[in-house]
Amino acid sequence: MTKKKKQSRKKKSTDFKPLFIIISLVILAYFLFQQFYLNKNKKNSIFQFVEQVPKGYNSIGIDVSHHQEKIDWDKIFLHNAYDTIIDFVYCKVSEGKSITDKNWSHNRNSLSKLNIRHGAYHFFSLSSTPEEQAAHFLSIYTPQENDLPPVLDVETEDKNNEDLVYKMKKWLQTVEDATGRRPIIYTSLHFFETKFKNEFQNYKFWIAAYRGKLKINDKRIIHWQFTDKAKLIGIDGYIDASVSFLFNK
Repeated sequence: MTKKKKQSRKKKSTDFKPLFIIISLVILAYFLFQQFYLNKNKKNSIFQFVEQVPKGYNSIGIDVSHHQEKIDWDKIFLHNAYDTIIDFVYCKVSEGKSITDKNWSHNRNSLSKLNIRHGAYHFFSLSSTPEEQAAHFLSIYTPQENDLPPVLDVETEDKNNEDLVYKMKKWLQTVEDATGRRPIIYTSLHFFETKFKNEFQNYKFWIAAYRGKLKINDKRIIHWQFTDKAKLIGIDGYIDASVSFLFNK
């Protein structure tokens, strides 16, 4: 009886081995498929992003705000190939005299830790004075040695161009005095051509123009935002992407 029981246990153990091997092979196949699928998606995403970029420019940048929610910057720059593609990032700091972008601190700290070149921007409002807005921006933004110049984002019509230009100059001068860096003006191609082309001769511009190639030959224009429909792994939704005439890799 004892001998037969031993044989029975041995037989059961032997029968279990093929099942274990099959399960192990299924798990391995699933793991390999997942890796292949994820790597393929990653390569496709990077390829699609690069395909959107106009040819012949020195570097590529993106700008972000709370609209992109909390961004996994490690996923973008450590686990993908974007670190060799994206050369600079701008992050929203503030808007008007009281709004603070909820993700500014997270974006700032993450990009600093990863040693990614970046800068800060303020969305200009007409519901408060430029002095109040500059004070608010400066109460949040503390310049660091390797920061890109601050940016004033101007997208709102005033009652007339003269008033808008006057208010912008107040903000720009206040921020320059406080940071030691002359800010850049971000605006649309339409605003540049109809409001600012003959103003701000000593300032640099960042122009948003999404239809075709930016054809204006003006040395003040140093960044061109060519799309607001770029996609990157690690960021939900669309983001703005730009090329620069200034930075070198």
